[in-house]
Amino acid sequence: MRFVNPIPFVRDINRSKEFYEERLGLTVLEDFGTFVLFASGFAIHEGRSLEQTVWRSEPVSTERYGRRNLLLYFEHDDVDAAFERIAPHVELIHPVERQAWGQRVFRFYDPDGHAIEVGEPQNLASLDKPD
Repeated sequence: MRFVNPIPFVRDINRSKEFYEERLGLTVLEDFGTFVLFASGFAIHEGRSLEQTVWRSEPVSTERYGRRNLLLYFEHDDVDAAFERIAPHVELIHPVERQAWGQRVFRFYDPDGHAIEVGEPQNLASLDKPD
């Protein structure tokens, strides 16, 4: 067995697909209407249809799917450039800051309230760690 990836539920698949394409620069590999797979392996699924498939019941909640219990992690070689491009268009959690382990990251919410972290690659973080 091997873990593949989490699949966040989204309310509006087209809005979320556009968000991940336009804001994060991801490339759609497959678009099945209610399920979108990006070339990086990340995927999103329209929540209403997935709730019916998995739990065999109609969704009853209209709350945002993001519940502050999951962090979607992405890396970018130039975290400052990514921040400049993304920050004006999202609800920021915080700007670029160095974490205790030495990596520089920033965090924000996607349209469904899922927390997203964009960080420099870990190998870059280890080179920049203070001695």
